Amino acid sequence: MDSLLKLLKKNARLSNSELGVMLGISEQEVADKIEKFENDGIIKGYNTVINEQAAVDCGDLVTAYIELKVSPRAQSGFDEIARTVSQYDEVENVWLMSGGYDLGITIKGTNLMEISLFVAQRLAPLEGVLSTATHFVLKKYKDNGIDLSDKIIDERGLVSP
Repeated sequence: MDSLLKLLKKNARLSNSELGVMLGISEQEVADKIEKFENDGIIKGYNTVINEQAAVDCGDLVTAYIELKVSPRAQSGFDEIARTVSQYDEVENVWLMSGGYDLGITIKGTNLMEISLFVAQRLAPLEGVLSTATHFVLKKYKDNGIDLSDKIIDERGLVSP
């Protein structure tokens, strides 16, 4: 991966000037490279990683990881159903997976019932969906490469008999 992309992935808030110093190139060269990455579809957007457990106004969100087994379509394989699933606002990620299921999906909702209804009423009835398995995220320790832990250090000594 390009070193500029690595820096942006780690911290997209760095200025072009800061990025230029870190990479040993001019601010204009950074701006030109970023524009090219955006135009070529390499950079699709910029996100903020939020520790939802610590954020007062969004700490009630529930995250679910859903496994889908699907029957691929003759002409488009898994792509058509993946695009259909991607259209739902609740869906944050859709991945084609190897192993025991075909598509991995992450969604967020305000409670378990909302997610359950989404799976039962919107995902499961889709043509080609053979089965679903829903897993609820209980706690995030690291998200998008960023440590979310409170870093509480246990200073108690190990006691053994």
